[in-house]
Amino acid sequence: MGSDLSSFGLGGVDSHDSPRAIRAWRTVRWLLCVLSFFAIPAFYIELTVPTQISLAVSRTLYLCMFAGFASSIFWLVHLSRKPKTLIAHNRIDIVITVGAALSIGFGTTPWQTLEWIFRLSFMCVVALRIILSLKSFFTPNRLVWLLFAGAIVLAIAGGGFYWLEPRVHSYADGLWLAFESSATIGYGDIVPTTPASRVFAAFIVLLGYGMLSLVFASIAAAFVGKEERALRHEMHRDIKHLNDEIVRVHAELKALRETMNTSACQRGDAVPLTPGQDR
Repeated sequence: MGSDLSSFGLGGVDSHDSPRAIRAWRTVRWLLCVLSFFAIPAFYIELTVPTQISLAVSRTLYLCMFAGFASSIFWLVHLSRKPKTLIAHNRIDIVITVGAALSIGFGTTPWQTLEWIFRLSFMCVVALRIILSLKSFFTPNRLVWLLFAGAIVLAIAGGGFYWLEPRVHSYADGLWLAFESSATIGYGDIVPTTPASRVFAAFIVLLGYGMLSLVFASIAAAFVGKEERALRHEMHRDIKHLNDEIVRVHAELKALRETMNTSACQRGDAVPLTPGQDR
């Protein structure tokens, strides 16, 4: 993870830190990214299936998140030569560790207002961490990858709406609602009605808007890049032509100077000085 994400609270290990800490971060960063996804099923299992078994499953997922984040942070702090800087640059991971620990002890649904605020805030932090972790893959110059990732997100979102929304009676309807949400169209034929599907729709809108923006930016960059390559080729051709002209002028000046020197020698005049010659 580059240091440019330190301002977001996910800076990883400083490049001037211990080599062991830097090597450890290359593995830990992906482990923490995978553990971050545990919060999604934990949140929705606890919200939509309020039973003791679902509560146990949800708390087990939160416990795995807490154990993974806490042990990884302690390991990196142990290996780091700059533990305070490491903690300051990875504030999001500290928040997720604390949030996962608190989520283990919370009660079942229906949640009170304060618990709703906590749950949604925690999910927003987790979503931000996932997006920042995958930042290097979601670049505007990877159109094929973006389309593939968008198709996967749409397929998962369709299944999510089929599970969470009672008005969605088929997977095709779920895909259509996912597309409407991600594209922010809002035809109104199918709308989220339950708290779980509404929260899910909010995340799909944010994720889909970002994905579509990157796809359109990638398409625009492809056309602009083609024009830039043509312009660059034309500039190189003009520069080469100009260099050839300069070489030709230098050759003509040199030949002219030699002719003048030869003529002066034949008349017995003083030989003209060439540039840089001592008097």
